[in-house]
Amino acid sequence: MTSSPAPRKTTLANNPANLHWQIKLLYDGDCPLCLREVNFLQKRDAGRGLVKFVDIAAPDYEPAANADIDYATAMGRIHAIRADGTVVKNVAVFRQVYEILGIGWIYAATQWPLIGPLVDKLYEIWADWRLKLTGRPDLPTLVAQRQQRLTCHAAERCKLEKS
Repeated sequence: MTSSPAPRKTTLANNPANLHWQIKLLYDGDCPLCLREVNFLQKRDAGRGLVKFVDIAAPDYEPAANADIDYATAMGRIHAIRADGTVVKNVAVFRQVYEILGIGWIYAATQWPLIGPLVDKLYEIWADWRLKLTGRPDLPTLVAQRQQRLTCHAAERCKLEKS
């Protein structure tokens, strides 16, 4: 029998009251470095709900509720969705989230002609190596493991409904 994952705590990241967001940040809740960044951003948001944090690693992650961005795509590069439905990815996500939180000056230099392309390239390298550098399996393995967990969870639910 497979044990189910521990329930996730209700935080600013998954609070249903977080309704008046300007940008929805899709993040990998299984990545220790990503969680560190999200915790920092949540503190900067200070309960204002300007940023809605969506954990793509959560079992209930729904692409349909997130501009149809599937798990594999979201894991490959950081994505955000503006309140108007515009999808943003890569370093532009950080620029916009930080700007909304009033700390845009941190990423302001990434818009300069020489620095911007360099930062964009460094992010591409980071995104390609993020899983390996954090001691995790590669993306195809993670996608397969997630699908297996979701299938097992659904099968278990079906067994319970038949009883």
